[in-house]
Amino acid sequence: MASKSWMTLMLLLLITWPESTSCDGQTDPPEDLVISDLGHLGHLQIRWSPPASFMNMTECSKLYQLEYFNTYKNSWTAIRTVQPEHLAQFDLMKEVRVRVYTLLTGPCIGGTMVKSTRYTELVQKPSSTGVAGTAVQDFVCVYHNRQYLECNWGGNPKMPANSRQNLYFWHKGLKQADECPKYLISDGTRSGCNFTGNSLPEFSDINFCINGSSPEGPLKTTFFSLQIQNKMKLETTEELHLETGPGKQLKLHWEAPVWNSPGHCLEWEVEHKQEGPNGKIATKQISTKQMSLTLPFEHDSQRNCFRVRSKVNKYCAERSFWSEWSRPICHPENKEVAPEPGWDMVPIYVYIAVAITAILVLSLCVGLVFRRISRRVKKPDSLLTNLFTRNAVGSAREA
Repeated sequence: MASKSWMTLMLLLLITWPESTSCDGQTDPPEDLVISDLGHLGHLQIRWSPPASFMNMTECSKLYQLEYFNTYKNSWTAIRTVQPEHLAQFDLMKEVRVRVYTLLTGPCIGGTMVKSTRYTELVQKPSSTGVAGTAVQDFVCVYHNRQYLECNWGGNPKMPANSRQNLYFWHKGLKQADECPKYLISDGTRSGCNFTGNSLPEFSDINFCINGSSPEGPLKTTFFSLQIQNKMKLETTEELHLETGPGKQLKLHWEAPVWNSPGHCLEWEVEHKQEGPNGKIATKQISTKQMSLTLPFEHDSQRNCFRVRSKVNKYCAERSFWSEWSRPICHPENKEVAPEPGWDMVPIYVYIAVAITAILVLSLCVGLVFRRISRRVKKPDSLLTNLFTRNAVGSAREA
C-alpha cells in the first residue's frame, strides 16, 4: 500500500515538474531593454521585450516590475505593468538607471505571484558635451498670482563673453519642446523668460532645458523640472484695517488678494511691532489661517504697527513663496511727516536751479548791455565837448 502511494506521488511530481521549474522564481528576465529620448527634455520612454520562455507559459499571467532611480527624490521608484513599456521623468544631468523584472501569477504556481530573481538593467550616462563651467546658475521660477510664470537664471563666472543662452520647455500638452516666448535681458544678456499669455498646466511636470552657444563652443546644457503651483507667489495684500475694540483691544483684519483658488489654501504671517513709552521696539511674527487678529494693548502711550503677507499652504502646494509685505498700519495713526527728498523730487530741484541760473545769466547780460550803451553815449559827449573847447580857444586867439 505504501509502495503504491509513493508511485502515485512521483507521478504527480513528474506531471507538474516542467511548469514548476519555469514558475519557481528562476524565470528569465525581460530582453532588449531600451531607453529612448523623444525630445521631451527628460521625459523618457522605456521599452523591453518579454523573455522567450514566456511563449510556453499559457496558464500563467505575465507582468513586469519596472524600477528606476528617481534622482529628484534620491530613491528607487517601482511600478507593475502588463505593458512592455513605460514613460518616466529623469534628470538628464545625472545617471539614468533602470531595471526590469518578470512577474508570474496563476495556476502554475498555485495562485501566488513570483518575481524573477534576475533582472535586466540599463545605465545611461549624462552627456559630457559643452564647455566646462558654462552651465547657468540659480534657476528660479515664480508663478505670479496664478497669472503668469517668470523664470530667471544667473550666469556662470566662467561664461565666455558674447555667450547666448536658449531656453526650451515641454509639458504633456505639447508634442515637442518649444522655445521661450519672451526672453528677459540683463546687461545685454538673456537672463530669464516671461511666459505671460502662455497657458501652462498646473499639477503637471514642466521640463526646462537651457543650452546655448559661445565663441569657445556650445554651452553646458542644464535641465530642470517643476510644477508651477509649487512656485506660487501671491499679490501683496492691499486692504488692511485696524481699529480699537472694547477692553483695550486692537482688532486687525484684512482682505485676501484676488486669485482663483479657495481661501483655505492660504496662510498668513502678521508682523507686529510694538513701541513702548521708552522708545524700545519689540517685533514678533504671528502665523494664522484667519484673516483677522485681535490683540490687547496696555496703554495709549504704546504704538502698535502691523503688516501682513501670505502664501499658499502645504495642503495645496508642496512649496511656495511669501508675497511682499503689505504697507504697515499703526495705532495711533502715523503723524504727517514731510517726505524725504527722493529721486522723484530731483527734477523739481533741477528746474528751480536752472531757472535761477537763467535769471542770473540774463541779469548779467542785461547789465553788460547797459554798460556798453552808456559807454558809447559818453564818448560822443566828450568828443563834442573837446571840439567846442578847441573852437572856443581858437576864437579867443584870433581876437
